[in-house]
Amino acid sequence: MAYVNHNNKHNQQQPVCVINPNFHLVRPLIPLNPSFLLHMEEERIQSLIQFMLGEGLVPSKEEELKRKDVILKLKQIVMEWIKRVAWQRGYSREQIHNTSATILTYGSYGLGVHGSDSDIDALCIGPCFASMDEDFFIVLRQMLETRPEVSDLLCVKDSKIPLMRFKYDGISVDLPYAQLQVMSVPDNVDILNPFILANIDETSWKCLSGVRANMQILQLVPNLEKFQLVLRCLKLWARRRGVYCNLVGFFGGIHLAVLTAFICCRFPNASGTALILKFFETFAYWLWPTPVMLQDIIPPMNTEHSLMPIQFPSGTLEFCRSNFTKSTFQKIRIEFLRGHTMTREILRPDFEWSSLFEPFPYTKKHKRFVRIFVATTNQNQLGDWVGWIKSRFRSLLLKLEEVQGHCDPNPTEYIDVDEASPNVVFYWGLQPGRSSFTDIQSVEKYFRNYISNGYRGYMGRLDISIVESSQLPKDAQSEYVTGKESNGYWTYPCYIQPRIPIFSHYLPHYFVGYAAANSAADYPSAGF
Repeated sequence: MAYVNHNNKHNQQQPVCVINPNFHLVRPLIPLNPSFLLHMEEERIQSLIQFMLGEGLVPSKEEELKRKDVILKLKQIVMEWIKRVAWQRGYSREQIHNTSATILTYGSYGLGVHGSDSDIDALCIGPCFASMDEDFFIVLRQMLETRPEVSDLLCVKDSKIPLMRFKYDGISVDLPYAQLQVMSVPDNVDILNPFILANIDETSWKCLSGVRANMQILQLVPNLEKFQLVLRCLKLWARRRGVYCNLVGFFGGIHLAVLTAFICCRFPNASGTALILKFFETFAYWLWPTPVMLQDIIPPMNTEHSLMPIQFPSGTLEFCRSNFTKSTFQKIRIEFLRGHTMTREILRPDFEWSSLFEPFPYTKKHKRFVRIFVATTNQNQLGDWVGWIKSRFRSLLLKLEEVQGHCDPNPTEYIDVDEASPNVVFYWGLQPGRSSFTDIQSVEKYFRNYISNGYRGYMGRLDISIVESSQLPKDAQSEYVTGKESNGYWTYPCYIQPRIPIFSHYLPHYFVGYAAANSAADYPSAGF
C-alpha cells in the first residue's frame, strides 16, 4: 500500500506516497511507515461502516432474517400456484409433480446493498403454460390475497414492466412476472443461458433484464464485499448531494451499480478507501460521452443518444435507460469533482466522512425556485396524480432549460401544511443571474397540455410558479436531501373499480378469481 525507497545509498526514509497502482494521493504525506498507513486505511473503512450503520443503511441481522423468510415463503406460494395452474390445464399427476416455478431477487436487495427501509424486488419466473393475464394476475393474486401476512396488494398491468405490489409481513415487495418456454423452472434456473431465453416475449425479456444485470455484475466484480461497501457509500452520497432520482434526470440504482462495478474491475486489488477515491477521480475527468462499459465490446460509433452512456451489463451494446439532461449532467459532473476534492484527502488524520455526505445546500446555491404544486381533493387520488406527473417530469425539465438555460431539480418531495387539500410540492432551483425569467405561465400551459395526453385517472390540481428562497418552507430550507427515488407509479385502491368473476379457460366451471371490469388493466399505471 505504501512505498519507501530502499535503494537510497544512505538508506534515508523518503516522503511516503500511497503508490499502489490502484490508489494514490495527489501530494506526499509526512514520512510514515507502511504498516501505519495500512492501519489508517483500516480505520477509515471501519469509520465508514459505523457511519453507514448510524444512517440506517445496513439492516440488522433480525431484518435480514425476516427478508430471507419472506423470500422463502413467496417461493413456497409460487410452487403451490404453479401446480394448481398445471392441474387446471389438465396435466397428469407426474407432470404436475415435476413442474415448478421460482422467485429470483434483483435490485438493491439482489446486490446486497439494501437498507433497513428498502423494499424487495422479486421476479416470479414461470413455465410456458402459466399466462400473465389469467394465471399471474388472477390466480396468484387471489392466493396472495388470502394470506394473512399479505396486505395492500395492488396490480399495475399496463406499465412497461407489469407487476404486483404488496406488503408481506410488513415488507414491501414488487413482483413482476416472466414466462420461459419450458415446462418447469427450477430454483437454480440459469437465466444467463441464451437457450433458456429463446423465444420469450418482450415483456418477459424486460422483466428478466434486471435479474440478469444483477447476476452479471456479481460475477464480474472481483471482491463482493468491497463492491457492496463502495456502492452503499455512493448511493448515500448521491442522495445527499441531490443526484439520485432517475425520474428527474439523475442517477438510478443501475447506473451507480455499473459505475461502481467498473471501478472494482478496473482496480481489482484496491482497498475500499482506494476504490472510493478512484471512483471520483476517474469520473471527475471522464471524457463523456465516451461510454462506460463493463465488458470488452467494441462500442458503437454514435453514442449521442445519451450524455452519459453507461452500458447495461448484459454482454450486448444495450445501454442503461436514463433521463440525463444538460442541467443534470452538469450538476453530476460538478459533484464528481467535489467528491474527488474531498476524497483525495482520505488518509489525512482530520478527514471526516460526513464532509463527503454533506447535504446539498439548495438555498445557498439558488435564490429563486420553480415551485411545482400538485394536489387532489382526497388522499386516495393523490398518489396516481403525483405519479403521473413525475413520470413526465423530464419534459418539464427540458422546457425549463429551453427558456431558462439551467435548472436544478431537487428530487425531494415536500408538503404544504398551509393547504387543506392533500398535496405534494417540489422546488427546483433556477440558474443564478437569470432573474429576468418571468414567463412561467407559458411553461405551465405547455406542461398541462403534455400531461393531459393519455391520462385516464382523476386530474387534480397543478400549479407552477416562481418563488424566492426566502419563501420556501422551513423544511425545504433545512438543506437536507432525502432524495429517495420513487418508482414512478401509484395505483388506485381496489374499491374504485368494479370487479367481475373470472373462470378458467381450461376448466369453464372453475372459478379462479376476480378481475377489474375494465379489460385494459386492473389498475392504471402512471407511466412506469
